[in-house]
Amino acid sequence: MVDNLQLVIITGMSGAGKTVAIQSFEDMGYFCIDNMPPSLIPKFWELIKESGKVTKIALVIDLRSRNFFREIQDMLVELENTNLIDTTIMFLDATDEELVSRYKETRRAHPLAMDGLITEGIRKERAILEEIRGDAQVVIDTTELSPRQLRERINEEFKSRDTHEFRVELVSFGFKYGLPIDADIVMDVRFLPNPHYIPELRPLTGQDSSVYEYVMSFPETESFYTRFIDLLKNVMPGYEKEGKSSVTIAIGCTGGQHRSVALTERVGKELEKDYHVNITHRDKGKRKETVNRS
Repeated sequence: MVDNLQLVIITGMSGAGKTVAIQSFEDMGYFCIDNMPPSLIPKFWELIKESGKVTKIALVIDLRSRNFFREIQDMLVELENTNLIDTTIMFLDATDEELVSRYKETRRAHPLAMDGLITEGIRKERAILEEIRGDAQVVIDTTELSPRQLRERINEEFKSRDTHEFRVELVSFGFKYGLPIDADIVMDVRFLPNPHYIPELRPLTGQDSSVYEYVMSFPETESFYTRFIDLLKNVMPGYEKEGKSSVTIAIGCTGGQHRSVALTERVGKELEKDYHVNITHRDKGKRKETVNRS
């Protein structure tokens, strides 16, 4: 059985920003569905209740399912009577002039005016959506909002204290195996003293205390670390402000076993004081795998 199931229904005028909205809810950890056919809704709810694993759902409804509004309202009444669900309807709107401008910019046809004027399609759509707009608990006018500003507005309305809408992905890697293709920030630490040339440290990794302490024992390491942390703490708020859900920081050395691993561990411990941090050591075991194969 699901406790405190949160359902957000995202609807509104075509072109008002529903795509940006559903992406925002995905970033906040919601299970998101774009226009599920009405016939599948009852089975979907049964699966949700049985699994007990999904507690936050965002459902997009637009004119592709305009016959669906009455069914969805009847369903919500039934679910709310069972005290299983907390429902919020969010309606996105914009002025007619702005909607026309957006349609012209994308060269799309309005779904209710495929062979006619965009303004006529908007008029018909407003009439269809009038009732559900009146039922909405949250109405956002996106006329003057950029996609980033819309994301910020949605985050302000819906984020919960236990939701990490922004996370830091830390990746150590070896340059000999190639750069991580998804990295936002790449730092090369091959200039630091290399434990590989110390026989007793060579088979170990930066997660072993002897290697970690060796890497951190040099003044150049401490100087680099201090400056790098200051840089990251300065740029992280900018990534958040731009509406990114995560930033990937890659730290590389030659083989991805010693220096990059040690620095990634230390940077992670510092950043997790302020952010949700995931650490991956991409190439840590590759040298050993190569030795074993040979």
